[in-house]
Amino acid sequence: MQYRRLGRTGLKVSVLSYGAWVSFGNQVDLEEAKILLSRLREFGVNYFDNAEVYANGQAEIIMGQAMKELGWIRSDIVISTKIFWGGQGPNDRGLSRKHIIEGTVKSLQRLDMDYVDILFCHRPDASTPIEETVRSMNYVIQQGWAFYWGTSEWDARQITEAWEVANRLNLIGPAIEQPEYNLFARYKVEVDFAPLYNKFGMGLATWSPLASGILTGKYNHDRVPHDSRFALEDFKEFARATLVDEVLLKVEGLIPIALELDVPLAQLAIAWCALNPNVSTVITGATKEHQVIQNMKALDVIPLLTPAILEKIEAVVQSKPQEPDVYR
Repeated sequence: MQYRRLGRTGLKVSVLSYGAWVSFGNQVDLEEAKILLSRLREFGVNYFDNAEVYANGQAEIIMGQAMKELGWIRSDIVISTKIFWGGQGPNDRGLSRKHIIEGTVKSLQRLDMDYVDILFCHRPDASTPIEETVRSMNYVIQQGWAFYWGTSEWDARQITEAWEVANRLNLIGPAIEQPEYNLFARYKVEVDFAPLYNKFGMGLATWSPLASGILTGKYNHDRVPHDSRFALEDFKEFARATLVDEVLLKVEGLIPIALELDVPLAQLAIAWCALNPNVSTVITGATKEHQVIQNMKALDVIPLLTPAILEKIEAVVQSKPQEPDVYR
């Protein structure tokens, strides 16, 4: 396994990591989680991501219990969770001081841990002043409940505003952003955030490298595996909107490139994300042991992505975002 610094911090995370979204509590129970986590550690993965909203908190419970039963040393691993959607009450969601503090305490209770390494603001909250959020995240750090804080699916303007508040108040700004990043979702990472990497030393923990499984090549209009994410009731509408002809044709066009390298398409897609030097870690997902093994082999594909291969990929997906004139 390779390890990279999380942006400008001293924290080192595995280039490939694991997230509990959808899987833990929905498709994976405690015993299955222990098998997956054990395999991930064998490959050197040290970063594991969660959120209070995943499976309504059940994902945190399963992850924490599994790690405890496996006897892991807490200092050997990096754990993150995310706060925003904590319940149905008017104060159970968002980034108010009340919910950040109460939500963090509840997450730690579910994880059965004294602290997380990284606490994310799961989405921006237009109804809460950014200063309140920045102060609250710093309070969490001061209490020792988290070592770093970050954002998830914020845009460059919102991150910049958070840093301006932090600098003005001599507080800690967000060290990391967690955006979607894959061959079909590139604008934020490659364009919107471009000024922020040097300015704030922002690190990235990117999610959905396989575009919810589309970049495995296992889906088409007539084939949705019964045990896949798109077979879940909550994802059927998303599947209908996503599995469109344009996307499926591009996936078909990528398969010959993967065959040329003699690797599965999924490994090619994950390696492509990890190749970006601004990406600290690529959060992978898996519900089965063989998927973990296949995902981790993407590390061997990174050196195969030569400029010539990257040009072939670009010719198929044609997804490179246009840079604004100000960046040229």
